[in-house]
Amino acid sequence: MSSDSTAEPSRPYHHGDLHAALLETALDLAREGGPAAVSLREVTRRVGVSPAAAYRHFRDREALLRAAAREVQARMVVPMRERRARSDGRADAAARALDRLRGVGLGYIDFALAEPGWFATALLGAGDPPDEGPAHAAPFLELLAALDDCVETGVLSPRRRPGAEFSCWSAVHGCAELLVRGPLRGADAETVRTIAEKVVDDIIAGIR
Repeated sequence: MSSDSTAEPSRPYHHGDLHAALLETALDLAREGGPAAVSLREVTRRVGVSPAAAYRHFRDREALLRAAAREVQARMVVPMRERRARSDGRADAAARALDRLRGVGLGYIDFALAEPGWFATALLGAGDPPDEGPAHAAPFLELLAALDDCVETGVLSPRRRPGAEFSCWSAVHGCAELLVRGPLRGADAETVRTIAEKVVDDIIAGIR
């Protein structure tokens, strides 16, 4: 059976929350093919409504993509917090703080590897207003909180705290890009894990 664009909508919409249906379908498309795969035409076709109906909820494709990016950002935080939860029982506060920071970095890379389409979508919004751009995205806020926790527990000097988030983010994001789309794409699982852990552990050693 053909799977081309003339196929019947895969998720016919009948009633309920159209905004949520449009967003979820955009997420499906982004997951399959990254942000380039998301179009209002295809989203509305899959949902089974007219483009005019979509414009009542999203003024254009860019608005829909920004909404999808915010949702992906929220989902990116999940593996970070899962890693943090594993160390919450440790008695030493400094060790917990370092585990939290490590979890943010490895969780970011894990998400990129598991969901490359969503990862490519997550940072859309660089042109958003200051209160909506990547610096206010959930993963970045998680990194800020982890670094502040390191200061509070004495493992990071307050003098070295300003700007540390950008050093951490740059290194982890660069590693993720190399593994997902760069020359390290296709490396075996053991090599990927070794590289990811080395990058994150070097970041932690550097900020200390």
